[in-house]
Amino acid sequence: MNSAFLSTTATRLPLTILIAVVGGGVFYLLNLPAAWLSGAMVFVAVATLAGVPTILPNPLRDALFVVIGVSMGAGVRPDVVERMGDWPVSMALMLIVVVCVTLAGYVVLHFGAKWSKETAFFGAIPGALSYVIALATDRGADLPRIASSQSLRLFVLVAILPFAVVSTSGTLDGEGGVVQVSSLFEIAIGLPLCLLASLVALKVRVPGGLMTGSFFMSAGLNASGAWTLVLPAYMVIPCFILMGAMIGCRFANMTFRQFMSVLGASVAAFSAAFLMSILGAWIVSSLMDIPFGQALLAYAPGGLEVMTLLAFMLDLDPAFVAAHQIARFTGMVLLLPMITALVLGRR
Repeated sequence: MNSAFLSTTATRLPLTILIAVVGGGVFYLLNLPAAWLSGAMVFVAVATLAGVPTILPNPLRDALFVVIGVSMGAGVRPDVVERMGDWPVSMALMLIVVVCVTLAGYVVLHFGAKWSKETAFFGAIPGALSYVIALATDRGADLPRIASSQSLRLFVLVAILPFAVVSTSGTLDGEGGVVQVSSLFEIAIGLPLCLLASLVALKVRVPGGLMTGSFFMSAGLNASGAWTLVLPAYMVIPCFILMGAMIGCRFANMTFRQFMSVLGASVAAFSAAFLMSILGAWIVSSLMDIPFGQALLAYAPGGLEVMTLLAFMLDLDPAFVAAHQIARFTGMVLLLPMITALVLGRR
């Protein structure tokens, strides 16, 4: 790591964090749902597009994922095991929703916005940005448009989903709804276990391994009732702020002009895809008697880490959301090469 990088990071990181803290604080004072996450994201994204040099280094991001996974596991109560029997049904329905979401976005981008077939296809795929970019590179698709469309979709989801969930379920942002905090002894034992689980998950290439591993270790401890692992607010809230900053920084490689050029098409494609998610969530909520907001977060075309974090912050079932988002991501990784060949033809 050279001195120039350190110097650049040393000046840009404090500025990024300051902007994120101000944004989260403003949203918190306005009593908006998921305030620390969404406020930080909005302020950092706007600053980034305005030319402010924002950054969130990868080592900090990785540590953030581990701690966020631990904190989200606190939202898994012992009764979660009783509800796991219903998950295969909702996961099967999710497959249909993913197809409909991708098709709706593709139709808008290709036939409405006149994007090329390849660019529209990869721009419409819900999530898994790094994997999608890898496949799109081999196909000669327009990578800046795809990255912009994917980033904008995640931005809009984080901005509007808390309001959608609160308006339909009446859930308030209680930062997880957990009031009991672990002792220092419990944290000192639980954190290393979660870190170990993260490293194992990363090693075996579990989707979102760093966060997923610590989340399921923490969830297992809390769901069993044998160990309580609930982090205090002074550890959790900074993680929400940094996660928001991380999403906002995704616009660093985009100029304001590029952003405006893809804004209309991306919003239209997102709207069509999101309507499919809403319809699927409504059907699952009605059939399985689960909160609509919980089903919507599980089916939303966003990132695994962010959707699960929103479930935790809005006092819904993060295990349900995480399991479905992981299943969606895993299915996409396994099936995308074959689906790409069917839709676009073999190279």
